Amino acid sequence: MGRFIIRRLLASIPVLFLVSLITFGLLWLVPGDPASIFLDASATAEALDRVRRELGLDRPFLVRMGEWYIRLLQGDLGTSLLLNRSVTEAILERLPITLSLTAMAFVVSVLLGVTAGVMAAVRHGRAADQSLMSLALLGLSIPEFWLGLVLVWLVAVLVPIFPAGDYVAFAKDPLQWARHLALPTFTLACIQMGFVARMTRSSMLEVLSQDFVRTARAKGLPEPYVVLRHGLVNAMVPIVTVMGIMVGALLGGAVVTEQVFSIPGLGRLIIGAVLSRDFPVIQGGLLFLALIYLSVNLAVDLLYAVIDPRVRLG
Repeated sequence: MGRFIIRRLLASIPVLFLVSLITFGLLWLVPGDPASIFLDASATAEALDRVRRELGLDRPFLVRMGEWYIRLLQGDLGTSLLLNRSVTEAILERLPITLSLTAMAFVVSVLLGVTAGVMAAVRHGRAADQSLMSLALLGLSIPEFWLGLVLVWLVAVLVPIFPAGDYVAFAKDPLQWARHLALPTFTLACIQMGFVARMTRSSMLEVLSQDFVRTARAKGLPEPYVVLRHGLVNAMVPIVTVMGIMVGALLGGAVVTEQVFSIPGLGRLIIGAVLSRDFPVIQGGLLFLALIYLSVNLAVDLLYAVIDPRVRLG
């Protein structure tokens, strides 16, 4: 197990390098001049050149990239061009908000998705099965930004049950924290909930048709025990795989969801950096998201051995 973890950690290094390389290259190849953000339209060419020199944009591409990697190895992601503060500090300030939103959406997706999938598999071919899978397909088909706007209009404007946006820290008021994250959590979880439900149903149907399940029923074991202990436990490996993939989708969806609900998380920080061409923030934010995704996938691989003792990690 220890050797497996070390191998996976070492294998993550080239992935992070590739992500940073692609991000750095694409950002600096995109047309436009970041220096123009700091000056108005009437700025002279001399003023633009002066800002470029101050920001280090006048140096060759390979030199800038080499300097960025040297700082990265020292744990320095640079300074935000727009915020004029450390990128690491800006990200760590926003990251807990995004992680809390993602974690809540993950829990809601897993609980409701697995429950719906198990119920659909147990009632295979019946009206409940068709209804649950239709709802799952509907959830997969709705764009997050559209669902978020509809929810704001329905339960924040038309019937003011939940706040339309903004964010309240958990330490300040736990109840208001939960109320402000309720709508974005459901918006973010809706698509993944359908994904988990369909995968759970498919995996459960395969397991419930196995001989050991029929044997358990023939022995007179209670149906809930057969479904949960023999069915769901043995169907968990593909479901856990989907959960690992789902984390990446949730992190990506949080970028849009935070913008819709005005949540000051990492996703909104990255969008603001893209609009203002704040390259250091974009590079640092994407690197943090990639690191989180790789960590989750490592945890998923380790869970395989816990769930299924047949799995050997080498």
